[in-house]
Amino acid sequence: MGSWLFFVASVGLVFLVLVFSEFYWRRHKVHGELSRKFVHITVGTFVAIWPFFLTWRQILFLSAAFLVVISISKYYKIFQAIHSVTRPTWGEIYFAIAVGATSLITHNKFLFAAALLHMSLADGLAAIVGNRYGRNNSYLVSGHVKSLAGTAAFIVVSVAILGIYGVAATSTLQPLVILSIALAAAAIENVGIYGLDNLFVPLLVGVALKLY
Repeated sequence: MGSWLFFVASVGLVFLVLVFSEFYWRRHKVHGELSRKFVHITVGTFVAIWPFFLTWRQILFLSAAFLVVISISKYYKIFQAIHSVTRPTWGEIYFAIAVGATSLITHNKFLFAAALLHMSLADGLAAIVGNRYGRNNSYLVSGHVKSLAGTAAFIVVSVAILGIYGVAATSTLQPLVILSIALAAAAIENVGIYGLDNLFVPLLVGVALKLY
């Protein structure tokens, strides 16, 4: 019964975040990238804790449902706050796919959380830091702007997530393993254009931790 209450609450909370970001974007016309990252970080971090309250079947169902909703929204431009960016991206679509795909890779709650937090926190904060401090150290990857500042932020957050995962899951990770996974994930984040990093980063982290 408790998991179904959280299931309903999850749907409501994600919907409220989307509505709030849309309302704020329409009222204040904030930069589209900032609106996307607000949803990205907020929803992604919330999704990371789902296994502690929901069954894996419920998580898979929610990811499929959100994939349908976001696809419709993108086609009809319903939630413009998360679609209003000048660069071409399907990140929000891959975001929903990654949730379901990661739940199929592992049924380890801590591992799932670590993988998804790379998508929400590491990737999200990297974009924010890159926008703020990456103007003088930016570079292009297939026409997409990246920065050393953003990449450094991703690696730092990734190392922190992996370190906490090791403690929480009582699976001590060697520093070299942590650094290797963080660097590999950062590399994927750099080359994952059109939003593909939202899919491949959590999958990479999930598979790497499972193999370890």
